[in-house]
Amino acid sequence: MTIGCPECGALEDIPPLTSHTFARCRVCRYPLERRSGRSLDAALACAATTFVLLFPANLAPLMTVYMLGAARTSLLSSGIVAMWRDGWVILAVLLGACGIVLPFVRFGGLAFVLAAVRFGWRFKKIGTVFRWTIALDVWAMPDVFLVGCFVGYARVTQNLTGTIGPGGYCFIVAALMSMITRASLNRRAVWRAIATDGKPPKDAAALSCPVCDLVAPVSREGQPCRRCGLTLRTRKRDALVRAAALSLAALVLTGPANFFPMTVSTQLGKDVPTRIIDGVYELFHAHLWPLGVLIICTSIVIPVAKILGMGWFIFSVLRRSRRHLRAKAHLYRWIDELGRWSNVDVFTIVAFVPLINFGSIASARPAPGATAFALVVFLTMAASRAFDPRMMWDAHSRRAP
Repeated sequence: MTIGCPECGALEDIPPLTSHTFARCRVCRYPLERRSGRSLDAALACAATTFVLLFPANLAPLMTVYMLGAARTSLLSSGIVAMWRDGWVILAVLLGACGIVLPFVRFGGLAFVLAAVRFGWRFKKIGTVFRWTIALDVWAMPDVFLVGCFVGYARVTQNLTGTIGPGGYCFIVAALMSMITRASLNRRAVWRAIATDGKPPKDAAALSCPVCDLVAPVSREGQPCRRCGLTLRTRKRDALVRAAALSLAALVLTGPANFFPMTVSTQLGKDVPTRIIDGVYELFHAHLWPLGVLIICTSIVIPVAKILGMGWFIFSVLRRSRRHLRAKAHLYRWIDELGRWSNVDVFTIVAFVPLINFGSIASARPAPGATAFALVVFLTMAASRAFDPRMMWDAHSRRAP
């Protein structure tokens, strides 16, 4: 059956695939479908396991630290609640949504849809529900939250004694299961089970849904997709303007995010501000250089690369450039996928702030740089989501001068 490539818009006929085979777009080399390592049953089991384990992960103690005979125990939401009470509303809302609320919505909805497909249940909005679980894929971040907790725990236990609680072990398994779910989910097979692929219209222009890749006549523009319910458009509306505005806003906030302190620690009554680069230095000084390299990549390299990359894509569309289209397409995939991992640093703050709460002896709280950095990550992710990569390939078919 024929589908539309979500990256370049080319119509592709995918034959039935055997195990250990995959299909790529002949124009942009986008991976259209892969059978190896994909299983509906495995994805259902992992999604359901993730959803169930998120309950004890959020309700049971996450970590405990000890100092001078006193103990401090935190829950997964303790840092977010503390930020909210201290007036860091934007930071608390962003991290609470991505780290706690959206994982429940994403994996609960995904397990429901996969169970419906597996057991042959059908309901009217199954395609819409699956579309929303796909849209929430990059925004639900239990795996990123886990890495942030690991870095925060490593920083705290350099000077204090700490233990991982039952909620921590449940969260570790839930985050790992969430990653296996992403790896084992065959979206193409689920879409075909919801509704069969379409056929390109004869003697008429065609468009494709950017979510489920269903092909439809261009006359259906403005109407809902019959498979996922998304309003069909030849290209995303105002994609270039929205992507440029969001990227520019992220660029403006990059300075405060890197030069303002992320946290302020109180040590024996003295406040010690810590920027991103200061946190990296502490990790290297504590001989935790792998974590230091990780923070450099996620907090400095990736955000800057995302902004520069989005600028390149926007400039390419404006110039209608035909150069390096496959390289730009490949870079766009990396930017869209890796952008979420920049949140490791702010999730690290969520992990250790509630644990370092010993009054004037030792305590920690967020600082303005944390909010600026979280907004940079959010805006760059929103920019890549708003951009339509098919616009870069519109120049591919124009006549060369």
